[in-house]
Amino acid sequence: MSTRRRRVGVTTLAVVAPVLVWLITDPLLGHRLRIADGDKTLDIGAVPVAVVALLASLCGWGLLAALERFGARRARAIWTGVAGAVLAVSLVPFIGDGMDSGTRTSLALMHLTVAAVLIPGLAGRRSPGAGASTAKG
Repeated sequence: MSTRRRRVGVTTLAVVAPVLVWLITDPLLGHRLRIADGDKTLDIGAVPVAVVALLASLCGWGLLAALERFGARRARAIWTGVAGAVLAVSLVPFIGDGMDSGTRTSLALMHLTVAAVLIPGLAGRRSPGAGASTAKG
């Protein structure tokens, strides 16, 4: 399977996975995902979940492809480190106020689900004999 085809599949799965978490949490278990900021309340639906996951996936794919294209010797290792750091930063808002524990847990699980798909999936394994300059990213 080509690198591009595998990465399209990984990106698709990274969008579907957090939407499945949302489906279990919101419609199935009946817990509305809401974030309160003063007088404003944001209801989190399936579309924003999918859009954020898609944007994260495309940004991750783009960074990895750029690292591979421009010949970073350890592109996958660098990318994995950056992806881990981005995941850690994305979890920081969950220590604040503005959401109940169910929303906090569900959103954190969505972030972890996307990372669990993207980090190993996009980096994948190198084709035998493929150099960084020949990657199809």
